[in-house]
Amino acid sequence: MTINAPKKAVILAAGLGSRLRPLTNLRPKPLVKVNGTPILHNALRNLQAVGVEEVTIVVGYRKDAIQYACGSRFGELEIKYVESTVFDRTGSAYSLWLARDALLSGDCFLLEGDVFFEGDVLRYLMIGGATDVAAVAPFNESMEGSAVLLSDSGLISGFRMKQTAANLVADGPRLFKTLNLLRFSGATLRATIVPALDDIIGSGAAQAYTEELLAYLIERRGLQLAAMRCDGLRWYEIDSTEDLRIAERIFANRQVLT
Repeated sequence: MTINAPKKAVILAAGLGSRLRPLTNLRPKPLVKVNGTPILHNALRNLQAVGVEEVTIVVGYRKDAIQYACGSRFGELEIKYVESTVFDRTGSAYSLWLARDALLSGDCFLLEGDVFFEGDVLRYLMIGGATDVAAVAPFNESMEGSAVLLSDSGLISGFRMKQTAANLVADGPRLFKTLNLLRFSGATLRATIVPALDDIIGSGAAQAYTEELLAYLIERRGLQLAAMRCDGLRWYEIDSTEDLRIAERIFANRQVLT
């Protein structure tokens, strides 16, 4: 069963990208190039290829560069911008909260602006009957960051923050890396995600990350977020210069845009 793609997407692209300096001294991380293609342009082309019509990009650091590089239209996509003026002292949940008007408008893809991926990842998010889905892949020794545990029914049952290769022990639970590519239904965004964002930001927790929001909703509020395994697909989250080198090897001399 394949579900129709959302017509809208939100991309979080406000951060400093400090771990990628000096590449990000003059450009925002989403415009860093992988084999000649900016990370953000790759995401936009893939979104257009699955039928998305409108993208809201949350910008902050070097916002003018992103607006210049993408404009108000990118191919067939209409591009809107939301600006974070406090990007240097807030987390991704705050950026997501700034885009709440877009989230309240219906089904939506949600992407972090530092993930370079092939288009089939988005298509995988539309397979099956689940309305709220996150892309995941097995956590391996080259990865770090947030990881998730999966239930026998294929739902994300919990989060583990700040994981590294040291957490991969033979007798431990199997960990999966989140790709930071998700699809949410309009109903879940209206009833669960946006109200929780309002609560978090209203409480003063502006430095919270999206993963912390999702962990709270899954573990405390009963959010059912399905995991779509993308084991054989090409993707990489780019936080450092070493990540960039790995991504360029993964995508070397291969078509990645659709």
